[in-house]
Amino acid sequence: MMIMKKTFFIAALGLATMCVGAQVHQVKAAQTVSAKAEKQAEITFDTLRVNLGTFSEKSGEQHCSFHFTNTGDAPLVINQAFASCGCTVPTYTKDPVKPGQRGQIDVTYNGKGKFPGHFSKTITIRSNAKSEIVRLTIEGEMTK
Repeated sequence: MMIMKKTFFIAALGLATMCVGAQVHQVKAAQTVSAKAEKQAEITFDTLRVNLGTFSEKSGEQHCSFHFTNTGDAPLVINQAFASCGCTVPTYTKDPVKPGQRGQIDVTYNGKGKFPGHFSKTITIRSNAKSEIVRLTIEGEMTK
Protein backbone atom coordinates (compact mmCIF):
# COMPACT_ATOMS: atom_id res chain seq x y z
CA MET A 1 0.00 0.00 0.00
CA MET A 2 2.88 2.35 0.84
CA ILE A 3 4.52 1.75 -2.56
CA MET A 4 1.23 2.54 -4.29
CA LYS A 5 0.93 5.87 -2.40
CA LYS A 6 4.53 6.80 -3.31
CA THR A 7 3.93 5.92 -6.97
CA PHE A 8 0.72 7.96 -7.02
CA PHE A 9 2.48 10.92 -5.33
CA ILE A 10 5.38 10.84 -7.81
CA ALA A 11 2.98 10.64 -10.78
CA ALA A 12 0.92 13.56 -9.45
CA LEU A 13 4.06 15.61 -8.83
CA GLY A 14 5.30 14.89 -12.37
CA LEU A 15 1.95 15.89 -13.87
CA ALA A 16 1.90 19.13 -11.87
CA THR A 17 5.45 19.95 -13.03
CA MET A 18 4.49 19.40 -16.68
CA CYS A 19 1.42 21.65 -16.34
CA VAL A 20 3.47 24.47 -14.79
CA GLY A 21 6.13 24.08 -17.50
CA ALA A 22 3.49 24.28 -20.23
CA GLN A 23 2.00 27.43 -18.69
CA VAL A 24 5.43 29.07 -18.49
CA HIS A 25 6.03 28.21 -22.16
CA GLN A 26 2.65 29.72 -23.14
CA VAL A 27 3.43 32.94 -21.22
CA LYS A 28 6.85 33.23 -22.88
CA ALA A 29 5.28 32.62 -26.33
CA ALA A 30 2.64 35.29 -25.64
CA GLN A 31 5.35 37.75 -24.56
CA THR A 32 7.30 37.06 -27.77
CA VAL A 33 4.20 37.65 -29.93
CA SER A 34 3.43 40.82 -27.97
CA ALA A 35 6.98 42.12 -28.44
CA LYS A 36 6.79 41.46 -32.19
CA ALA A 37 3.37 43.13 -32.42
CA GLU A 38 4.76 46.29 -30.85
CA LYS A 39 7.00 47.04 -33.85
CA GLN A 40 4.91 47.50 -36.96
CA ALA A 41 5.00 49.59 -40.11
CA GLU A 42 2.24 52.10 -40.79
CA ILE A 43 1.57 53.79 -44.12
CA THR A 44 0.22 57.37 -44.03
CA PHE A 45 -0.61 59.02 -47.37
CA ASP A 46 -0.60 62.80 -47.90
CA THR A 47 -3.84 62.34 -49.84
CA LEU A 48 -5.99 59.38 -50.88
CA ARG A 49 -7.56 61.09 -53.92
CA VAL A 50 -6.07 62.97 -56.88
CA ASN A 51 -8.17 64.90 -59.40
CA LEU A 52 -6.45 65.01 -62.79
CA GLY A 53 -8.80 67.78 -63.94
CA THR A 54 -10.14 68.11 -67.48
CA PHE A 55 -7.99 66.98 -70.37
CA SER A 56 -8.37 65.89 -73.99
CA GLU A 57 -8.07 62.27 -75.07
CA LYS A 58 -5.50 63.55 -77.59
CA SER A 59 -3.25 64.89 -74.82
CA GLY A 60 -2.06 61.35 -74.06
CA GLU A 61 -1.33 59.73 -70.76
CA GLN A 62 -1.93 61.52 -67.46
CA HIS A 63 0.44 61.04 -64.52
CA CYS A 64 0.24 61.64 -60.79
CA SER A 65 1.95 60.50 -57.59
CA PHE A 66 0.68 59.56 -54.16
CA HIS A 67 3.28 60.36 -51.49
CA PHE A 68 3.34 58.49 -48.20
CA THR A 69 5.35 58.25 -44.97
CA ASN A 70 6.12 55.16 -42.92
CA THR A 71 4.81 56.43 -39.58
CA GLY A 72 5.39 53.06 -37.91
CA ASP A 73 8.47 51.71 -36.19
CA ALA A 74 9.32 48.83 -38.54
CA PRO A 75 10.29 48.80 -42.25
CA LEU A 76 7.32 49.14 -44.62
CA VAL A 77 7.11 46.77 -47.58
CA ILE A 78 4.56 47.31 -50.32
CA ASN A 79 3.61 43.84 -51.51
CA GLN A 80 1.24 44.76 -54.31
CA ALA A 81 -0.39 47.71 -56.06
CA PHE A 82 -3.12 47.12 -58.61
CA ALA A 83 -5.77 49.19 -60.35
CA SER A 84 -9.46 48.62 -60.98
CA CYS A 85 -8.92 48.86 -64.74
CA GLY A 86 -6.18 48.17 -67.27
CA CYS A 87 -6.14 51.84 -68.29
CA THR A 88 -4.56 52.71 -64.93
CA VAL A 89 -1.07 51.47 -64.05
CA PRO A 90 0.54 51.98 -60.63
CA THR A 91 4.29 51.61 -60.02
CA TYR A 92 6.01 51.58 -56.65
CA THR A 93 9.33 50.96 -54.98
CA LYS A 94 10.10 47.34 -54.11
CA ASP A 95 12.64 48.38 -51.45
CA PRO A 96 11.54 48.58 -47.79
CA VAL A 97 10.75 52.10 -46.57
CA LYS A 98 12.37 52.70 -43.18
CA PRO A 99 10.41 54.26 -40.30
CA GLY A 100 10.12 58.02 -40.80
CA GLN A 101 11.08 57.78 -44.49
CA ARG A 102 8.89 58.72 -47.45
CA GLY A 103 7.94 56.86 -50.60
CA GLN A 104 5.53 57.23 -53.48
CA ILE A 105 3.14 55.39 -55.74
CA ASP A 106 3.26 56.69 -59.31
CA VAL A 107 0.09 56.26 -61.38
CA THR A 108 -0.35 56.50 -65.14
CA TYR A 109 -3.83 56.85 -66.65
CA ASN A 110 -4.29 56.17 -70.37
CA GLY A 111 -7.82 56.96 -71.53
CA LYS A 112 -7.11 56.63 -75.25
CA GLY A 113 -9.99 54.76 -76.88
CA LYS A 114 -12.15 55.02 -73.75
CA PHE A 115 -15.46 56.84 -73.48
CA PRO A 116 -15.11 60.58 -72.85
CA GLY A 117 -16.56 61.99 -69.65
CA HIS A 118 -15.94 61.70 -65.94
CA PHE A 119 -13.93 58.73 -64.68
CA SER A 120 -12.89 57.43 -61.28
CA LYS A 121 -10.32 54.65 -60.89
CA THR A 122 -9.22 52.86 -57.72
CA ILE A 123 -5.69 51.71 -56.90
CA THR A 124 -5.43 49.11 -54.12
CA ILE A 125 -2.23 49.00 -52.09
CA ARG A 126 -1.33 45.90 -50.04
CA SER A 127 1.53 46.14 -47.55
CA ASN A 128 2.83 44.83 -44.25
CA ALA A 129 1.48 47.94 -42.49
CA LYS A 130 -0.96 47.89 -39.61
CA SER A 131 -3.59 48.96 -42.18
CA GLU A 132 -2.79 46.18 -44.67
CA ILE A 133 -5.01 47.52 -47.47
CA VAL A 134 -5.33 51.15 -48.57
CA ARG A 135 -7.38 52.32 -51.53
CA LEU A 136 -6.32 55.36 -53.56
CA THR A 137 -8.47 57.10 -56.18
CA ILE A 138 -7.78 59.08 -59.31
CA GLU A 139 -10.51 60.92 -61.13
CA GLY A 140 -10.92 63.41 -63.93
CA GLU A 141 -12.86 64.52 -66.95
CA MET A 142 -11.69 63.37 -70.37
CA THR A 143 -12.95 65.18 -73.48
CA LYS A 144 -12.70 64.08 -77.13
